[in-house]
Amino acid sequence: MKTIDYYNNFADDFAEATLHVDMASLYQPFLTELPKTARILDVGCGAGRDTLAFKNIGYEVDAIDYSEELVKKATQLTGVRVQLMSFYEIDEHEVYDGIWVCASLLHCERDRLAEVMGQLIIALKPNGVIYMSFKYGDSDRDKDGRKFTDLDENQADALLEQFDNVQQIKQWVTLDQRPDRQEKWLNLLWKKHA
Repeated sequence: MKTIDYYNNFADDFAEATLHVDMASLYQPFLTELPKTARILDVGCGAGRDTLAFKNIGYEVDAIDYSEELVKKATQLTGVRVQLMSFYEIDEHEVYDGIWVCASLLHCERDRLAEVMGQLIIALKPNGVIYMSFKYGDSDRDKDGRKFTDLDENQADALLEQFDNVQQIKQWVTLDQRPDRQEKWLNLLWKKHA
């Protein structure tokens, strides 16, 4: 089974497990950096939880996901026309004030991570910010039919060093917010130079 099949086959379970997680503490550092009229791209929006939260605050939100089933769910939940698209296909130029990549680049092949990050940075406006989260660790692994690229501080620093037009604003480790999980997450907030 490919990673995408997991999300198509288990879209209901995934939505149920993630939709009501309290994300306020993760939103705060990201939203603090944005102008009031920000345009945000939610990359790998899943069932639409974060897209809806940003829309309800008043931001203009574009959202993409690579699972047809999750695109349907997110569109229905948010009223935003979520695009069926992979993060490998992002091809925008200085469109977004903020890019939110919560728990989706962890499915990016490690040897393509810098390429995808480069595309995301190009899609950001000058002074734009990007939030990303990865499961904490340093390995590439398979779990429940899904491929994961874990990241630790050293790997995150090495990734950042490949770009001279961004700086790290914040890097922090959190525990999974779902009640049945004990996993740690590496959170990154980067800012593009003006």
